[in-house]
Amino acid sequence: MACKPLFLLLSRRYRSMRYWLMKSEPDECSIDDLAAAPDQTVPWTGVRNYQARNFMMKEMGIGDGVLFYHSSCPAPGIAGLARVASEAYPDETQFDPDSPYYDPKASRDKPRWYHVDVRFVKKTPLAGLPALRAREELANMRVLARGNRLSITPVEPDEWRFLLRELLDTEVDDVQ
Repeated sequence: MACKPLFLLLSRRYRSMRYWLMKSEPDECSIDDLAAAPDQTVPWTGVRNYQARNFMMKEMGIGDGVLFYHSSCPAPGIAGLARVASEAYPDETQFDPDSPYYDPKASRDKPRWYHVDVRFVKKTPLAGLPALRAREELANMRVLARGNRLSITPVEPDEWRFLLRELLDTEVDDVQ
């Protein structure tokens, strides 16, 4: 694994917690699958967008909050809460020719794709797209932007607190 520059490690170590919305197709990994996984943790594999990969590599840190979002399903929306449980490390699926995420240009000495582990916190009532769009306080959420297809997007602290309090039936202090 490639060494990370010291300034990057230190900047993550001494920064504020960040928040993320991470999309998963429930037939690949649902919030229930995450809850049932060993240690309630899964590797967030298969991200093949450079911007989303860079969020994981350069901006995510252990303990960051995650809105677990079910996508490409009959009822898309936020289905639960999770935490980032590891620093970014190479996604093994890029090296497996039998994987749908195989990348022939990737090599072990120069991996192209990274991921983090995500740990279950809580299943919540589903906050679907219509409910999210109906709230003025969430108007600037990236996931709601027309044409947004990123599987990982940052969430502002005010949006995080509002979502937990108003739509996800969760006290903010329960997940801080």
